[in-house]
Amino acid sequence: MYTKKKFSGLTMLRWTRRELRFFIIWSLIVTALYEVLGLQWLQVPWTALALIGTAVAFLIGFQSNAVYGRLWEARQIWGGIVNDSRMFTIMVLDMITNEYAKDPATEEELAAHKKTLVMRHIAWLTTLRHAMRQLKPWETYRTNKRNSEWVEA
Repeated sequence: MYTKKKFSGLTMLRWTRRELRFFIIWSLIVTALYEVLGLQWLQVPWTALALIGTAVAFLIGFQSNAVYGRLWEARQIWGGIVNDSRMFTIMVLDMITNEYAKDPATEEELAAHKKTLVMRHIAWLTTLRHAMRQLKPWETYRTNKRNSEWVEA
């Protein structure tokens, strides 16, 4: 997925150069067959073309909306995890005290317990981050040869 805020025309041309070449060549062939050789059966009615174009526009619009919804939901979930992590750390630092302890611990022991809890939580966050970045069996964009130039090594 492309996540930068700007999308230049040059970048678009680089991403679609193979498809552009194919459609330009295909268009030239069809135009030559129609104009030069006089194959009139290649005519396409405007009504069908407009209908198909409208349907494709709706499909792309719905697909973009669904993708944005998934992205927004993921950002909300990750934001919730970040906020809960901050609250957990604040609670650990504030609530682990000798206030109600039968056998008070030293400040060094309390600091060690606090550090252990916070570090374990950081380890959980790191594990979650790495688990989310693992390739899934259904993700085939890395195995496609045409995508090799766009995939970070």
